[in-house]
Amino acid sequence: MPLKGQKIGFLGAGVMAEALISGLLKAGLVSPAGLIACDVNTGRLELLKGKYLIETTVANQELIKQADLVILAVKPPVVVPLLKETARAWGSGQTLISIAAGITTGTIESCLERPVQVVRVMPNTPCLVGEGASAVSAGSKASRESVNRALAIFTAVGKAVEVPEALLDCVTGLSGSGPGYMYLILEGLIDGAVRQGLPRDVARLLITQTMLGSAKMVLDTGEHPARLKDMVTTPGGTTIAGLYALEEGSLRALLMKAVADASRRSRELSGK
Repeated sequence: MPLKGQKIGFLGAGVMAEALISGLLKAGLVSPAGLIACDVNTGRLELLKGKYLIETTVANQELIKQADLVILAVKPPVVVPLLKETARAWGSGQTLISIAAGITTGTIESCLERPVQVVRVMPNTPCLVGEGASAVSAGSKASRESVNRALAIFTAVGKAVEVPEALLDCVTGLSGSGPGYMYLILEGLIDGAVRQGLPRDVARLLITQTMLGSAKMVLDTGEHPARLKDMVTTPGGTTIAGLYALEEGSLRALLMKAVADASRRSRELSGK
């Protein structure tokens, strides 16, 4: 087991940190004694300690010294000042997993005085319900073992894949921003059904389950989405009429442009 014997620390105790804590405990990958969290918000620490029975502290350096693996779960503007403040606390070979959007492994490595194994992860908000999609990238000093530990952690809250760091901006534009696209599509379909006379709560239930089931069919069958689409598209039927309207409105091109524009914005925010 990649996480066996590892003490995992969280610098930052917000909602994503809590999702990971909950996922790790539910999966049985660690015990409460193997987790420690640090945050300036003592209320959050009290909540996590009471709910999950984990150790907490308000001292960043104390956490770093205790943990074998540290998950950096603070907002991006806080990352560099925090790392510079704690630079001497990190041990050689220690693993640091960052989920801070737009902060490269090179930037993180440059803030530290010792050779720390940095791994960068781009998760998304469905991690909060155990259905996240995360991409993991190794820094220049990260070992295979460190990457495997990151994959194990984020697999506990969904699915995780390894990609080169150069592709993380594309990941941000796809799965990082993707929930927003899905919610807009859901909203449009619900409104369409309401326009046709269906009660909003019924429309919401039907289409959210339809999206969930359709995604599960792609994952479980391994079939190409186009193949599954063809299976429900009969000649002269209702589905092809709806698909024609979507193609006429350039939905496919708009979705491709959304990924491209979001990826470009991610590069801009990273200073690239």
